[in-house]
Amino acid sequence: MHALVAVDSAEPRSADLTDPTPALPPGSTAVIYCEGQFGEQDGKTANGLIRHSEKYEILSVLDSRHAGADAGMLLDGHANGIPVLASLAEAIAHAGTAPDYLICGVAPADGLLSTEQRVVLLDGIAHGMHIINGLHEFLNDDVEFVAASLVARVSLTDIRRPREKQDLHLFSGRIFDVTCPRIAVLGTDGAIGKRTTATLLVRALNERGIRAVMVGTGQTTIIQGGKYGIALDALVPQYCSGEVEDQVVAAFEGEDPDVIVVEGQGALSHPAYLTSAHILRGSRPAGVLVQHAPKRRTLGDFPMVPMPTLASEVALIEAFADTKVIGVTVNHEGMTDAEIGIAIESIELELGLPATDPLTRPLDALVEIVLRAFPELTPTVERLASARSL
Repeated sequence: MHALVAVDSAEPRSADLTDPTPALPPGSTAVIYCEGQFGEQDGKTANGLIRHSEKYEILSVLDSRHAGADAGMLLDGHANGIPVLASLAEAIAHAGTAPDYLICGVAPADGLLSTEQRVVLLDGIAHGMHIINGLHEFLNDDVEFVAASLVARVSLTDIRRPREKQDLHLFSGRIFDVTCPRIAVLGTDGAIGKRTTATLLVRALNERGIRAVMVGTGQTTIIQGGKYGIALDALVPQYCSGEVEDQVVAAFEGEDPDVIVVEGQGALSHPAYLTSAHILRGSRPAGVLVQHAPKRRTLGDFPMVPMPTLASEVALIEAFADTKVIGVTVNHEGMTDAEIGIAIESIELELGLPATDPLTRPLDALVEIVLRAFPELTPTVERLASARSL
C-alpha cells in the first residue's frame, strides 16, 4: 500500500493546472461505497463510475440491498463483471487485499455524511485505503478523519474543495476567442443523465472522426478522470461563469477540438440550483441538448415541486441565452422499450426537434443530431471515411 500524506483538494487537469490527486498510477484499484443508493438518483456518482472511469479500476460496489448482482446489469441491463457486495469486508475479501481507494459514491442533496457513512469511510482508512470524497463536507476539515488518515498514512481527497479565491477566474470574455462550437447538455432536473449523455456524445463523436472534448462541471466527472472541469456548485457564484469559461478555453487551447461538450448541472428552471445559468453564460454554447425523463413527475430531491414540461424548459433556455436547443435526449427511467419509442416520436412531433435515448438507441442517432445542427462538422467525418478507404 502506498504511503502518502493527506491532501486538501483534487482539481481536474487543464492547460495551466497540475493535478494534486495522490500520485498513484492510472488504473489503481477502487471500491465504491453507495449503501442504499446504487442505481438511484442520489447514487449518481457511483452510477457514473460504473459506466465510465478513466482513472480507476473499479473492483466492486457496496450496497447491501443489491448484494450479489452485477453492477452493469443492474444499471443498464448489460453485465460488466463488477459485483455489488454487501460490505467493505466482502470487498476486501473479493479483491484479495485492500484496494487502493474507497470512493464515496453517494451524492445526497445536502452533500453531508451520515453517521453510518462515516463509520464505513473510517473503516476504509483503517484498512489503508485512500479516500475520495465528492461531498460538500470536507474530510480534511474533520479532526477525526485527519487523525485517522495520519495514523494510516493515507490521503483524503475532497473533490469539491475549490482553489483559493485568488486563483479563481472571473468572466473575462476569453470565450469569444474559442472558435469551435460548444454544445451544453442541460436538462429538466438534477440527476437526470446529463453527464452520461455528455460522456457518450464525446465518445461517439471521436469514434466518427470529430475531435470532441468534454468540460465537466460536477464532482463525478472529475472523479472519473475528466481532464477539464470544475465542481461548479462548490464555488462562490461570482466565479462560476469565469471558471466555466476558463475550463472551456483551456480545453480549446489544449486539445484543438472540433467541438466542446459541456456537462450541465441541475436545470435552468430548478428552484434550488443556479448552475445551469452559469454554464450558459460562461461557455456560451452554440447549441443545447436537453435531457428529460418523461415518467418523472416531480423534481428528484424536491417532491413538492412538479417537473417542468419539456417545452417550457426549451423555451426558457432559448429566452435566457443566445443559443438554440438542437435536440432532446430521453432518460428512460420507469419506461419499457415501447414507451421509449413512443416518447421519442411524441417529442419530435410536438417540438419539431430530433430526439433519442443514448443508452437504448444507437449512438449514431445522437451524433446525427449534432451533425444536423452543425453541418460544418460533416467534412471531418467524410475526410476520415475517405482516409479509411485508401
